[in-house]
Amino acid sequence: MTSHHRTFSRRTFLGTAALLSVPGCTEHGTTRAEPTSSEPTSSAPSSRSVEPSPVEQQHERLVALEREFDARLGVYALDTGSGATVVHRADERFAFCSTFKGLAAAAVLQRHPPAHLDAVVTYTEGDLMKSSTITAQHVATGMTIRQVCDAAVRYSDGTAGNLLLRDLGGPAGLTAFTRGLGDEVTRADRVEPDLTSAVPGDPRDTTSPRAIGTDYRKIVLGDALPPDQRAFLRDLLERNTTGDRRVRAGVPQGWGVADKTGTGDYGTANDIAIVWPPGAAPLVVAIMSSKATADAPYDQALLAEAAAYVVAALA
Repeated sequence: MTSHHRTFSRRTFLGTAALLSVPGCTEHGTTRAEPTSSEPTSSAPSSRSVEPSPVEQQHERLVALEREFDARLGVYALDTGSGATVVHRADERFAFCSTFKGLAAAAVLQRHPPAHLDAVVTYTEGDLMKSSTITAQHVATGMTIRQVCDAAVRYSDGTAGNLLLRDLGGPAGLTAFTRGLGDEVTRADRVEPDLTSAVPGDPRDTTSPRAIGTDYRKIVLGDALPPDQRAFLRDLLERNTTGDRRVRAGVPQGWGVADKTGTGDYGTANDIAIVWPPGAAPLVVAIMSSKATADAPYDQALLAEAAAYVVAALA
């Protein structure tokens, strides 16, 4: 795992952990234990076990971050070893934006034999957009599905994401894939760039932190994909180039991270990650955010600080 710029010192990280002693109640947040599944995880035990509790607890730090950044923040985090969770607006809808690209790659991998990765797809200049940093270099030759997956997941290339959706027969094919994972929340309706409009209250192209976090758990840690395809996808997520200032910036040095980011209008900034603390079971960390106005700037620091709180709570 390459080293990434971190915005938090160890002192800050430990200070965040100290905030966990603040009690309270709210409709938005809870820390509890969920039943673990048979999905393969690290054989090492979690470094801290959180006792199940039916009492909802207010995560004061997450509430404070919403005020500080003038944003709506959604968090679903799970310790896959103990079953402990941190949730805050975990079942509210947020626009998924480019986080769909990891799911779309998984859907293509599941749908076809491994040889499909070498199939060449073609497209035109008219298919390019501002985010098409990789596909713009290969209009004349086309790209293999392997290259398309790499461009979509690691670089969040919009045209590459659309090519994956095209392979699935359109957005409905992605929705069908999530339904096959047991996800009844996530819905895909449009393609790039329209799906990044993120208009508040519009259910199109939305998910919840719990739903998409659980999806990523199944495609990265579970058996939704055959082992070789799962390893291929995990490698792309681990080498993601767009997340250095989000979840990756909120975890301590030396922890492994595989993540997919998403960004859109209304200050939308998301990061869906699997995090590996040394010697402990992996964590699922799904953080989504939005703001009230269409041209509001997105704040990556909001996600990094939320991630720092979450890993302090669970690890």
